[in-house]
Amino acid sequence: MKLSRLTNSARLVSIQNETESDACINRRTFCKDALLTLGIMSAGIPLSAAVKDKKATHAVVEASTRDLSRIMVDSTIARYPNANSFGQWAYFTSLYLFGQYMVYMRTGDEAYLNYIHTWIDSHVNSKGGINHEISGLDYMQPGNVLLLLYASAHDERYRIAANTIRTRYDTYPRTRDGGFWHSSIEEYKQHELWLDGTYMALPFLLRYARLFGGEDAACDTAVQQLLLDYLHNHSTENGLLYHAYDERGQAPWAQPGNHHSSVFWSRSIGWYSMALVDVLDVLPKEHPHRDELISILQKLVTSLADYQDAKTGLWYQVLDQPSLAGNWTETSSSCMFVYAMDVAIKRGHVGAKYRAAAARGYAGILTQISIGADGLLDIHNICEGTDVGDTAYYLARKRNTNDPHGLGSFLIMNEEWNHSTASMAFPH
Repeated sequence: MKLSRLTNSARLVSIQNETESDACINRRTFCKDALLTLGIMSAGIPLSAAVKDKKATHAVVEASTRDLSRIMVDSTIARYPNANSFGQWAYFTSLYLFGQYMVYMRTGDEAYLNYIHTWIDSHVNSKGGINHEISGLDYMQPGNVLLLLYASAHDERYRIAANTIRTRYDTYPRTRDGGFWHSSIEEYKQHELWLDGTYMALPFLLRYARLFGGEDAACDTAVQQLLLDYLHNHSTENGLLYHAYDERGQAPWAQPGNHHSSVFWSRSIGWYSMALVDVLDVLPKEHPHRDELISILQKLVTSLADYQDAKTGLWYQVLDQPSLAGNWTETSSSCMFVYAMDVAIKRGHVGAKYRAAAARGYAGILTQISIGADGLLDIHNICEGTDVGDTAYYLARKRNTNDPHGLGSFLIMNEEWNHSTASMAFPH
């Protein structure tokens, strides 16, 4: 077994022929050493304490946290040294592994890549079969990791598995106006458009087309889905988007008349925001609906800046009600919003005036990161996996530490913020 670790900010040391236990100990040692280089030595001290400039300009934050992604990945591997048991075939597991792959692309640390291969191989058999039915959009999202691995390794099993997911789109059930149901077998998710589904389904579809052809059709489908979700879920009053829409109007949360839900749940808007900027990254400039999507992004970024908490720089679980009793600032969605803002600013979709809001968000996220008693990095206040409900339902969701929703969204955001790697994640 071969692993690599960072013993200081400038040198990589190769560790060969380690046992899994030794590897875990070495990664814990790495985390402590690397955190010492950032001036953080005691358990429970928030990472933001290392940022001297409280205004958190982009330059200061970047300089203070340049190795933070590596520390987070190594902390996660130290906690879960056996990739086979890291998690099920699910969107939140692959979200994290996608972020880890972005760190691998930058660092070249083969241990990170091997870990991802091991996880994929625990779910994909020798003939390319996947050990989970592709019954909903959530189970399409891991296909992104398959494509990244295929692009680098050209293992035919990964192509076959990815093709299984891609062909599912051709027969996947839709609403009457063409929107993908969130699930094909779970009755309470049928006939429903969830904002979450845009990120679960659309980036994979475009990445697959980049590798194997059919880009025009894939782009048209992605645009159609984004526009339908926006049509049914956006609010003309505040520019935000409701979590979901039920075309039948039968769901207990569906509002009379318009059939959308009643709550602006932060992470659902985060999923949509990330899907939007990722689609725009590969959508041809001449596409007839490109300007329409950019307009939606501009309105959304404006609304997100308006609802950002002035004190913390973060965004609330119920996004539009910061003073609501029991409401709390949520980390994964804050990462998603900073990512979407950052990409939108870099691509010129929105003005540079939003850089200050994005920087405040980034600095706020750092306040949610600390060092545990075990010497590993912790990221806090991450909402657990969530269905659609009323306000009380969202407020009562568990606030987890080191949940993959937060680990993955942080890595993707941090790699883009500090290293501009988002476009690299689309195979060419």
